[in-house]
Amino acid sequence: MVWIPGGTFRMGSDRHYPEEAPSHRVTVDGFWIDRTPVTNRQFKRFVIETGHKTFAEIPPDPKHYPGALPHMLYAGSLVFERPRSTYDLRDWSQWWSFMKGANWRHPYGPKSDINVLNDHPVVHVSYADAFLYARWAGKALPTEAEWEFAARGGLDSAEFAWGDEFMPDGRHMANTWQGEFPLRNLHEDGYERTSPVTAFPPNGYGLHDMIGNVWEWTADWWSAKHEADAAKPCCIPQNPRGGPEAASLDPCQPAIRIPRKVLKGGSHLCAPNYCRRYRPAARHAEAIDTSTSHLGFRCVVRNPLAQ
Repeated sequence: MVWIPGGTFRMGSDRHYPEEAPSHRVTVDGFWIDRTPVTNRQFKRFVIETGHKTFAEIPPDPKHYPGALPHMLYAGSLVFERPRSTYDLRDWSQWWSFMKGANWRHPYGPKSDINVLNDHPVVHVSYADAFLYARWAGKALPTEAEWEFAARGGLDSAEFAWGDEFMPDGRHMANTWQGEFPLRNLHEDGYERTSPVTAFPPNGYGLHDMIGNVWEWTADWWSAKHEADAAKPCCIPQNPRGGPEAASLDPCQPAIRIPRKVLKGGSHLCAPNYCRRYRPAARHAEAIDTSTSHLGFRCVVRNPLAQ
């Protein structure tokens, strides 16, 4: 883990997606954070020692999915599959498939495995899976503010975790998508899917993969936007948390009462023409029962005197 000294910074952004606004000042206390996302090797140890079964390995409970046909309720997870064509980038169902048998051991379906992916981030983990791993490890999941402060690497208000230029001197700084998403991935950074967690340079705090590779769970409930700046410097929020659980529900799916958490960091599927969320300020909502082939996590340990 790496010690992050804490401080005051400008969280969010007014230049990109509406959910990142408004930009505002917050303060976080010092904390320890994992140098990399949790890897398959680390998660495997957790499973061996506890016998934990991930959410993706357990068939869904029909009462949580009203209207779903019985033959559709099987253990599995969402896997990215590149389509042959696409007609609307707002329709993610063209490239995401809920695949039977996909889970952390089989990231791309039942015929795949993690034998050569020990140093890649674990994926297909729901919020509960990440929470239970963190508790087993004597750690916790980071708040959104802690995560963003750490991702910035000491560069307050910089566009990316390493500065304001996406590819300084033509160098790839993170595992993202090159080409036209979702049809054509040029693999210019060397990877089509996930990459080893130290494959790209660390940020100013020595942290790897804070941008790209996999999205990461945080402990905060989703809110549609940030709170505005405090009126006075004395009122800057200290160690802020997200909105209430009830407000995190998806208004577009009123029949599904599954709360959502904040994801941070973007993934290897973020591209210039789609989901430009490979930035510290970027954020995304994810239902706590969801797992995917591009979603992982890392943990923190807070200063006991600050808790």
